[in-house]
Amino acid sequence: MKKYATVDPTSGNVVQEFDSMTDTEVAAALKRSHDAYRAWHMKDLAERCALLQRIADLHRQHSVDLAKLMTLEMGKPIAQAKTEVELSAAIYEYYATSGEKLLADEELEIAGAGRALVRTAPIGPLLGVMPWNFPYYQMARFVAPNLLLGNTILLKHASNCPQQALRIEEIIRAAGAPEGVYQNIFATSGQVADLIASPELQGVSLTGSERAGSAIGATAGRHLKKCVLELGGSDPFLVLPAADVQKAASAAAAGRFGNAGQACTSSKRLIIDNSKWDSFLDAFLTEASKWEAGDPMSEDTRLGPMSSLQARAELAEQVDDAIAKGATVHLGGKIPDGQGAYYPATVLSRVTPDMRAYREELFGPVAVLHRVNTVDEAIELANDTPFGLGSAVFTNDEQQAAYVTDRLEVGMVGINTTIKSAPDLPFGGVKSSGIGRELGKYGLNEFANKKLVRTI
Repeated sequence: MKKYATVDPTSGNVVQEFDSMTDTEVAAALKRSHDAYRAWHMKDLAERCALLQRIADLHRQHSVDLAKLMTLEMGKPIAQAKTEVELSAAIYEYYATSGEKLLADEELEIAGAGRALVRTAPIGPLLGVMPWNFPYYQMARFVAPNLLLGNTILLKHASNCPQQALRIEEIIRAAGAPEGVYQNIFATSGQVADLIASPELQGVSLTGSERAGSAIGATAGRHLKKCVLELGGSDPFLVLPAADVQKAASAAAAGRFGNAGQACTSSKRLIIDNSKWDSFLDAFLTEASKWEAGDPMSEDTRLGPMSSLQARAELAEQVDDAIAKGATVHLGGKIPDGQGAYYPATVLSRVTPDMRAYREELFGPVAVLHRVNTVDEAIELANDTPFGLGSAVFTNDEQQAAYVTDRLEVGMVGINTTIKSAPDLPFGGVKSSGIGRELGKYGLNEFANKKLVRTI
């Protein structure tokens, strides 16, 4: 049965299909990964760093082709796709150039005799289950630190990104990765569960939905395997009394409508102090109206189609539910005529707790604006969600920014900026947004054996 397929989101047409792997093929891939680990983790650190640098170089060398594949398979505008390829290259390069420092032994100050240190060591074969919305970047932040460590990787991409999956595997092999060190697998959910249960596999990282995270986490826990889960978000964007309105409006639009709103850290809930409501609404609607849908292969297009017709239908149901129950539509809100999975930049207000759009993550180009009267009311509303990934706080009052930062129940806070990923900054959340961190030294330590060495 063909499970993996390239479906052009601008038309809904199937471009190419790929067969899922058999159970025998998946088992063989795990054996190769296990066998490769024995030699790979004993390679000199300099050799592992050199591989990562070559992977970074090849990303840049093939940037245009990689970006076009992304645009074809999930609809990301080509300019945004090129930016993602460069960010992915920067992540591989960061671990390549920082590897020696990141993996240096940590000397401990101890009370007893002798000396003690902590050595950061690998743990073995790992499984990555990656999403479609940032197909190169999100795998890079898992793959790069773990190849540096000496772990080996099995990587299951989303079922709508098969050509990108195969292309990245080609690049890593072309960079000189030994056989079995990195492998793409077109696996089923049942095969993923079997892999996690296998004694040879030592950990699993998932970026995806709460439902997928619960399933992966339960299986990992049952088999005593380490897991990292980066799940959904409903990020608050707070515009406080001392905010620069125009700066906030521009950042909010980019933070909400980039990648067609299909990002865990999109600015999904805009929480506006009453003193700034009118001026911000006007400025934000002006900015939002600039995000017009177009051909994603055009360098000028800012808003491409959503990833699939199904994804658009789910978003439309959430918006329609809000409208039917009394939400105000300031912009958009209707599926456009024509083919493809396009949905317009949409702005809603007066969204109440009885509406799906209040609690559920809106994974598309829809912004929800809330009006509050005090800073404490803004904090309370910001925390009134099962998610806790990122956030943004716009204010020129430093004391107020610190007050709000300490009270937000999130993993990341941007002051006068949205959360923008960087290779050396930790990424992750709390509550239903996941477990663990990626990137920087924190991401390196998730699948590491922090080995104590004591000498008397």
